[in-house]
Amino acid sequence: MPPTDPRPARPAGGRAAGAAGVPPLERSREGSRARGHEGSREGSRGRGEAGAGSPSAGKGAPPARAGRPAPRHRPGSLHPGAWWLWALALGTAATRTTNPLLLTLLIAVSAYVVITRRPHAPWSRSYGAFVKLALAVLAIRLLFTTILGSPIPGTHALVTLPEVPLPGWAQGIRLGGRVTAEGLTFALYDAMKLATLLICVGAANALANPSRLLKSLPGALYEMGVAVVVALTFAPNLIADVQRLRAARRLRGRPDKGVRGLLQVGLPVLEGALERSVALAAAMDARGYGRTARVPAPVRRTTAALSLGGLLGVCAGTYGLLTAAGGTYGIPVLVAGVAAALTGLWLGGRRTVRTRYRPDRWDARAWLVTASGVAVAALLFLAAARDPAALHPGVVPLVAPSLPLWPAAAVLVGLLPAFVTPAPHPVPVKEPS
Repeated sequence: MPPTDPRPARPAGGRAAGAAGVPPLERSREGSRARGHEGSREGSRGRGEAGAGSPSAGKGAPPARAGRPAPRHRPGSLHPGAWWLWALALGTAATRTTNPLLLTLLIAVSAYVVITRRPHAPWSRSYGAFVKLALAVLAIRLLFTTILGSPIPGTHALVTLPEVPLPGWAQGIRLGGRVTAEGLTFALYDAMKLATLLICVGAANALANPSRLLKSLPGALYEMGVAVVVALTFAPNLIADVQRLRAARRLRGRPDKGVRGLLQVGLPVLEGALERSVALAAAMDARGYGRTARVPAPVRRTTAALSLGGLLGVCAGTYGLLTAAGGTYGIPVLVAGVAAALTGLWLGGRRTVRTRYRPDRWDARAWLVTASGVAVAALLFLAAARDPAALHPGVVPLVAPSLPLWPAAAVLVGLLPAFVTPAPHPVPVKEPS
């Protein structure tokens, strides 16, 4: 006699027939579990089919490597280095002329690009500060010319101030005296050159994101960029700590001004800054900051020689460009210095072992923006060599400046970034609730 199975026999109808004798709760659990298994099998089968033969996997995107995601970049954004090169090229063009009309046109070009392409960010509001600084430079230069006089002889006296007699060892310096229109005009032309250069630098600060610019530094300057980013991050925290502690002292009825209040507020601020510094150092050490690759000694010496020689060449070339006597050797020395410095930075970058998250690409628009600024500088250099009288109007005798046509057209080339770069994202308007 065969042994009997104590479990109830399952009918021959399969899972559906067997479900007749299962309670409703258990039946629902088995159904959901079965659907989950079938769905997972279908999903894995679908993923396998899509990875093997689907056109989206074979043509649209390359297969990603496991553990190494493809680097992404910021779509629709211009490289911050292009903005700086464009602005510095406009500033270099401003050093080649004292014509107030051309300088005003350079200011107008940079201002138009800033107005149309400035992003809506807190750091982009620095353009107004640079404009105010440029106006202050103009006012101080004219004030010094009025009080201390000018070496430019003039015949059109505007006002005569009481002159203070000075001792014999102060020859060549006077306080007060006659103020001429020629002296003030020469001071105005000279100050407008520096004011235009400051406004061009302000345009670069308003258009280029400083943190992105520091992240785009070469590998050899990586440590310096990290230090600047940390400093820029900690400065607002220090100001917030000072405001918070002063408010707490006012609520407690304690003085928050004067030397005593400054000392009692400064100690907690210093303690908090040290704590944040220690925490940041521990976090950076845990993430492997400061690791360097092994570089042979000849490569290190070559890197140091190229970097030092390149910086000296840049300084000498810049001095030659800013002086009238060094205009012949300024450009070759500057180009050689920049090439040597870039080579040294490239060699020095081999010591750093790091990756960049979402790097900024130097695309065709960045080349166009840089080329527009370089074209303005090169054309004004050419104009200063061929027609110096048009770019440097005389003040003795005093004549009205005229606007040279083709140098003015060359300055208008600097408007190209306003048309080839993407417009900033509009600020979302909050509807009233």
